[in-house]
Amino acid sequence: MANILIIDDERSIRSVLKDILTNEGYKTDEAADGEEGFKKFSTGSFDLVLCDIKMPKMDGMEFLHKATEINPEIPVIMISGHGNIETAVEAVKKGAFDYISKPPDLNRLLITIRNAMDKNTLVKETKMLKRKVSKVQEIIGESEAIKKIIETIEKVAATDARVLVTGENGSGKELVARWLHEKSNRASSQLVEVNCAAIPSELIESELFGHEKGSFTSAIKQRIGKFEQASGGTLFLDEIGDMSLSAQAKVLRALQEGRITRVGGDKEINVDVRVVAATNKDLLKEVENKNFRLDLYHRLGVILVHVPSLNDRKDDIPLLVDKFLIDIAAEYGQPKKSIDKKAMDTLQKHNWTGNVRELRNVVERLIILSGKNITADDVVNYVLPK
Repeated sequence: MANILIIDDERSIRSVLKDILTNEGYKTDEAADGEEGFKKFSTGSFDLVLCDIKMPKMDGMEFLHKATEINPEIPVIMISGHGNIETAVEAVKKGAFDYISKPPDLNRLLITIRNAMDKNTLVKETKMLKRKVSKVQEIIGESEAIKKIIETIEKVAATDARVLVTGENGSGKELVARWLHEKSNRASSQLVEVNCAAIPSELIESELFGHEKGSFTSAIKQRIGKFEQASGGTLFLDEIGDMSLSAQAKVLRALQEGRITRVGGDKEINVDVRVVAATNKDLLKEVENKNFRLDLYHRLGVILVHVPSLNDRKDDIPLLVDKFLIDIAAEYGQPKKSIDKKAMDTLQKHNWTGNVRELRNVVERLIILSGKNITADDVVNYVLPK
């Protein structure tokens, strides 16, 4: 049910509008002047505002200016008994959805409200769709390590050189892989991702190379593997340090020869893939421990990219927090919240074991649980361990 704020210094007008809107199924709240209306607008949750122009303390034009600064997505319909065409044009130029003269025509008022609500819904849906189809998030940071990563991506992306990305969980290895694909000559083709740690060792070969019908008990139909799916594009092998030795041998052969064979099949299939691999493990130590093939390590690591932990680039935290405040507020359809300096300082002193992923989760938590401005007390209460 939509919630509408009615701002008018005439009690009778407010009463009439409230009765009409309530009968139409809307929730309403009232304010007797622009100042009271702005306080309610700032602290409440409204889907639309009906606002008079001539009012004491703060007139409608000033309210419109301040309201659109806080949240331009909430439609404001101006209503006035002193109107003319110049006033209507000025109101619309300053961000009003429409202008209606007093006494308002009931049918026109309801149609205007419905149109405003429909437009607002379409705007929100469009933004949501744009976020869904947007290919890659930005790489945020001004630390030397991040600048070096961006520079490496710019140099390497256009080639077919294989890249091995290392770093802790949550540090942003997947984002590096996505940027390598996005800036490559293969960007128009697929980026196919495989989380090697999430697939049981007995199924990893089928996942990567596919299988023929009847090749094992549950193989009730032919399956196309990730190598074939990614042909012409990029294959991202995440957490490759968790891959079984038998699967490593087949991956090595596929990289050497550009051909794969499905499980249970004997036909060799040509594949054209650019492989980007990632791991949170020290692969050279895994080689020493006989858990990873040295020849595969060298085959994958033509270009080595190390993503630093968030604790190693704490100067980037303010930039990341600001980006998350914007993105998460947009996802929730809310105005961006501010964060004070002490709160930011507290976040920078925190031990980020979960890296950038943990920071984003923390910012989302603070947006949900904090007031309009995120304070150091909020960080203490909602972030720091008790």
